[in-house]
Amino acid sequence: MSSAAGQSLFKQPRAVFAVAFACVVSFMGIGLVDPILPALSEKLRATPSQVSLLFTSYLLVTAVAMLFTGWVASRIGAKATLITGLSLIVVFAALAGLSGSIGGIVGFRAGWGLGNALFIATSLAVIVASATGGFAGAIVLYEAALGLGIAAGPLIGGLLGNISWRGPFFGVSVLMAIALLATVILVEPTPKPARPTPLSAPIRALRHRSLLTMGITALLYNWGFFTMLGYAPYPMKLNEIQLGFVFFAWGLLLAFFSITGAPWLQRRFGTAPSLYGALGAFAVLLLLIGVFTESRWTVIVCVVLSGVMAGINNTLTTQAVMLVSPVERPIASAAYGFVRFIGGGLAPYAAGKMVDQWNIHVPFAVGAVAVVLGVLVLSTGHGPLTAADAAMAAGTPHGSADDVAGEVADEFGGAPDAIDFEKTTERR
Repeated sequence: MSSAAGQSLFKQPRAVFAVAFACVVSFMGIGLVDPILPALSEKLRATPSQVSLLFTSYLLVTAVAMLFTGWVASRIGAKATLITGLSLIVVFAALAGLSGSIGGIVGFRAGWGLGNALFIATSLAVIVASATGGFAGAIVLYEAALGLGIAAGPLIGGLLGNISWRGPFFGVSVLMAIALLATVILVEPTPKPARPTPLSAPIRALRHRSLLTMGITALLYNWGFFTMLGYAPYPMKLNEIQLGFVFFAWGLLLAFFSITGAPWLQRRFGTAPSLYGALGAFAVLLLLIGVFTESRWTVIVCVVLSGVMAGINNTLTTQAVMLVSPVERPIASAAYGFVRFIGGGLAPYAAGKMVDQWNIHVPFAVGAVAVVLGVLVLSTGHGPLTAADAAMAAGTPHGSADDVAGEVADEFGGAPDAIDFEKTTERR
């Protein structure tokens, strides 16, 4: 990022900080529930496979919602979409905290997932529209919010979960209510796109082989990733605060390598070789967890180190989608988000069935195999990735620095129209 962007980071309108604060809380949700998974299982007398449905309902709804968030935002505007998403999160997070059964929490997490999909689809676009200093400054703010949220989520979840398993849910609801109020008051309405997004566009985009290849690769990677998030807390046998610190360390590494490590590797080795290495290393860590599940410290070390690989993969796979996709960026982002979150949603459910049928070693081994299959699928698209790297190095329009910077900020599926909006405003 430029020094000018860094200097203007804290000289922003209040609307920018209102949305950035909401982004921090939203990204907290990635690891917020991990420290309380064993407590939920014990307090609500639920099996780990039942508790894993918290991930499944949340991610499957997010996956389906990715297909129509662009359609909604292009018709009602970014601010209205943002407010709708925040409102849904406030309501359903509070209802999850009030629930007395695992089934109720799972259902309310589905509503939470819908709200989060609407929010992340427009948050960066709103920051871009409101920030001073142009696109680069907005990206710095968004990356800062992303890193802080991912790192702080498990720690805050552990601290609140130590008081009560309901604490993290109520905590999110209260913080998002503050963000919602600030958004309503401070954020100005943003212009609607000139052309509304067709509802069928993301599905039609998957007919393109390069986009489908990257989507399947991410689906298989997410299978391993969310197997780890959903089941690694159990063999550690730690309390809520201790689990919070483990995943806090994981989140710090994930955020650092998402924002700093992944772009450096891409420049140094190229997208495809960097992904082969990171995915392969992640598969090895999953296999080690599966083999040495009874060794608490082995599981802890492997989970923390997986943050490095997750950060690299999250950024570079999403970036690669935009480098090789033949369709418009918002459509590609929605189609890719739909496919990859399907993997994240199904994996915890399948892992629970494997544990019930066999033992806790099996889902980690299956997750490792899924990630290796992801490497094989990715290798079928090596040529387009190499060509896209060359185009990016040459500074051609499809591989410009702004496009790549946007993907560093976009690795969790958010703000698919942010760059397009910025380019539209520049032309006016």
